[in-house]
Formats: sequence, structure tokens, C-alpha cells
Amino acid sequence: MCGIVGVLGRHEAAPLLVEALKRLEYRGYDSAGIATVNDGVLDRRRAVGKLVNLSDLLVHEPLTGKAGIGHTRWATHGAPSVANAHPHRAGPVAVVHNGIIENFRELRADLADAGLHFETETDTETIALLVQHMLAKGMNHRDAAAAAIARLEGAFALALLFDGQDDLMIVARRGSPLAIGHGDGEVFVGSDAMALAPMTDRITYLEEGDWACLTRSSVEIRDGAGTLVNRPIKKVNIDLSQVEKGGYRHFMAKEIAEQPIVLGDALSHYLRGEGIEMPEPGLDFTEFDRMVMVACGTANYACVVAKYWFESLAGISVEVDIASEFRYREPPIPPRTLALFVSQSGETADTLAALRYCEGKAARVASVVNVTESSIARESDLVLPIRAGAEIGVASTKAFTCQLTVLFLLALKAAHDRGRLDAEELEARIAALRQVPGLMNIAMASSDEIAAVAKSVSEARDVLFLGRGAMFPLAMEGALKLKEISYIHAEGYASGELKHGPIALVDKTVPVIVMAPSDHLFDKTVSNMQEVMARGGKVLLITDAKGARAAGDGCWKTILMPEVDPLLAPILYALPAQLLAYHAAIAKGTDVDQPRNLAKSVTVE
Repeated sequence: MCGIVGVLGRHEAAPLLVEALKRLEYRGYDSAGIATVNDGVLDRRRAVGKLVNLSDLLVHEPLTGKAGIGHTRWATHGAPSVANAHPHRAGPVAVVHNGIIENFRELRADLADAGLHFETETDTETIALLVQHMLAKGMNHRDAAAAAIARLEGAFALALLFDGQDDLMIVARRGSPLAIGHGDGEVFVGSDAMALAPMTDRITYLEEGDWACLTRSSVEIRDGAGTLVNRPIKKVNIDLSQVEKGGYRHFMAKEIAEQPIVLGDALSHYLRGEGIEMPEPGLDFTEFDRMVMVACGTANYACVVAKYWFESLAGISVEVDIASEFRYREPPIPPRTLALFVSQSGETADTLAALRYCEGKAARVASVVNVTESSIARESDLVLPIRAGAEIGVASTKAFTCQLTVLFLLALKAAHDRGRLDAEELEARIAALRQVPGLMNIAMASSDEIAAVAKSVSEARDVLFLGRGAMFPLAMEGALKLKEISYIHAEGYASGELKHGPIALVDKTVPVIVMAPSDHLFDKTVSNMQEVMARGGKVLLITDAKGARAAGDGCWKTILMPEVDPLLAPILYALPAQLLAYHAAIAKGTDVDQPRNLAKSVTVE
């Protein structure tokens, strides 16, 4: 979602703010702005669209000052416009804000009664006006901010800057992440550590409900009750090469190509000795009768794939739910339940809310995350890192396959714990998994062939993806990827469901992409393909050499993958699905890394 940065520094703030915002571009945004205080004078610049527009504006209308805040906005309340862009200002107060103020209409009414007037459609302006109102009552800056924050309802991270105050910034978080960076006579603020990496590696993560008064020489943090608290300073190492394209045209292309490496790293992390090593305090699957797995978007499809693994290998019942729906139906959580939450960022608002619903109900709460200092990680009993490294492209690629890899390892451990796999069988499964990074390297050779097919796919209005078994959720993930970055309408279905409705869409203009390794379900998949071809549909079959021979003639195109253990096919076959979406987007000329309307980390409901 929106990105926040702040600087109380020794050098001009504007260039630092813009560079930090560039490192937050991956979160998705539609406008950007900064505000600074120079010799006590507060001023701001804002622009719609990409950060380059803000940079151009600053060339012609520069901002000076060594104290500043900056923001990339993903519109919630109010359309993208200069007026609605952050920072918002009310008299002596400027604010940047990530989240949604749920009671802003009530606050607006109260402020209107007090004679204050609004200039924008946003909920954020309410914060600035509320602080201004408190200052007008004679409160000092700290007390005015505290009083205003106490009245806010919803999820937010915010930073406040004040006219006349070159050495003061007030920040707060509730529901949305915010980190404080410590320098030498400087202090920084960012939505995540990546924004601050070139400036400092010493980070304090604010906890839920915290707010803080910052100066260049002090950081005073209070909890939601106003009690002075200590939060640890952690040394964070971020490889800045991961936030550069490294010669690739797009971050997505780089991250697709990195998958063999990061999968290998994930395997090394969990397979350091004999068997599978879990982080402390570990898991014993004999303690659980069932699992509930909760996630959003691509991470949810990883959970659905893993459901097949846990149930078939370990014989444990698994419920998978979409995080945004989970807690609202108030599902019962029996005491011998393992609650497992999957999120790349570890800050997904709906997933975090679902986790909190399960606290005190489930026997254990575990999370599969890429960011081990995230809110979801910090609130879990056990954290399982996926080791994907920084993922900048909005459409998840390497995080998805790393999630699958870690979930497969977890399913193997569950099967072993529950006596469904002996030591020899476990070793054989692990050996098969170790082959996947190498098989991905081989599969990458199909990129040019997939690009040629994708050009035709890019001309379609509708696309169907089909798969059976654990390839069904992968079909849904393939459809999601195509929708996300090429804006082509696509749907993923279980192959057996074709004749129960979707076949009505089939004609010669609708590509039907069948993801089918040669497994025990392949013959049934071939029957579904024949149904499509009999109605003039064109089938793109993604399979291995054995599957291609069994399918015979009639397919529009066939993309060959190396042969893989059928259980592990969803990990390998994610790659051609990603490449197809990527090359279709290239053919259409869309913004691959930052597709319209999407954000990398959804930190509001």
C-alpha cells in the first residue's frame, strides 16, 4: 500500500526522501509528495503519477530543509489528484498516512462544527485538521498529536511535521507497519526497513498502538496507553542489489529468473542436517487434529496447493480460507488446531486480523512469511521464513514458489511425525524436492517459446486455465497472474468442472491453457481437452514429453517442461504460468512491475 518516509537529518531532506520513496515504489501508488521544514517554514510539493513527476516538479520548485516527510499514495478515499495527494496540511501541521481512518466522517462533522473546513475528499486531511484543532486549544505539539491519535479509529501509520519545528516529528502506528531508523545525530522513518537501508541498518519496529516523538537526539516511544516503553534496536541487513534490476528489463523478469537460487537457499535453510529442521520452538504434528490455513491472493493459492499435500501425505484435515472472509464468519477453532498464516510481506491487514482471531483458540499459531520482523511474524508462536529475498514486482513470483517449497517441507514433516512416512520415504521425498531448482533452470529455456505463444494470448479478451488435483489451484494462480499484469480476463478451473459451466465460453477466440504433468489424473485431463477441441477451442498444453505423447495431435501449442515428481509439479509449473503472464504483458505494453490499481502489500482492509 502507501509508502511513508521521514527524515530528521544533517543534510537536505528532499533528495533523501525521493530516493527512499523510490525504494517503496513496489508497494504500488498513484501520486507522491514531500513536505519539509526549513528555518521553521513548512512547505510541500505533490504530483500525480510516477515519482519522476514529483522529481521534475522539485527541479522547478525546489524544497529546502533538513527535516521532511514523504509519501506515495494508493488511493482509497478520493480519486488520484494533486489535491488528494499527501502530505496533507492544515495550518501548521503536515501529515502523511497509510491506512484508513474509519471514523473520519464523524470527526469531520465535529471539526466542521468547530469552524474548520475541508479542502479534499480524503480521510487523511481529518488527521491534520484534528491536530490543528488541538494546537488551537493551547496544547503543545506532543499533547496535540497524542489527543488526535487517541480519537482515530481504524488502521493507520502516520508521520506529523510542524511549522516552526525543525527538530520534531511525531509518528504512530495501529494496524499498519512503521519503522524508526537510527543514525548518527539523525533519525529516519519508513514503512519498512528497505526504504531506510542506504541511510541506516539500525531499526526499531513500532509495536501495535505505539506512537513516538522523534528529534535528532532522542526517540521517545509510548504505547497505546501513553506509557513510556522501550523497543529494541535491531541490526537489519538488506542486500541493496535485490532492489535493483540487475540488467533485467523488469523486476518481475529478474525475480522469475532468481527462483532456482532462492529455492535452493530455502532448502539449505531447512535441510541443514538429517531430516527437516524447524525453527524453535518447532512443531509436533501429533499434537494437532486439524489445520486451518489463511492467506490472501497468491499466498492463498499456495495454501490450496498445500492442502493437497497435507491431506494426501500426512492425513490431516485442512481448511483453507481467504483472510478477508475468515473472521467475519466466526469459524469455530477446536483446541487441537494448528493455525497457519501465509503472507509475503507479513503485514497483510486481513491476514493479520485473522491471526489475531485465532490467538487463544488454536493450539499453535504459525506463519510462513518473507519478512521475519513483520507484524504477522512477531505475533506468531512459530515463524517459518521462505528466504525469497526482497520481491519488488507487485505480481508475486519467487515468493510464491518459496512459499510452496516451505509448505511442502512442512507437509513432509507432518507426514513423518504422524507415522505416514518412514525415514527412507522421507529421504526420497526430500531428494525429489532438491531436484526442483535444477529443473527450474532447465524450464527457463522455454522462455522464448512461451513469449511467442504469449503474443497470441495477449490478443484474447478471455482466457481459461485448467488443472486437476494440486494443479487446479495453480491454474487459478496462472489466471491471476495474467489478470494482474496484462489486464486480460482469465479464470482458473478444475478441469472436471469444465462441463459444469465454463465450456459455454469456449470458442476459437478463447485460449484454454491446460497445466497437466503426466500423472495419474492425466488421462482425465486429456478427455477435457478433447471436449474443448471438439468445440473449436484452442488448447495450449503445458506438460512433459510423456504427456505430450499421450495427448496426441490437436493441441494449438504445447510447451514442454522437464519431468518432475507429480507432487512437486505445482512448484515447477508456476514458472511457465509466470512467463506466460509476463510476456503477454510485454506484448500489450502494460506496466509489468506496477500494474494499475494494485499494491504489493495490502495493509488496509
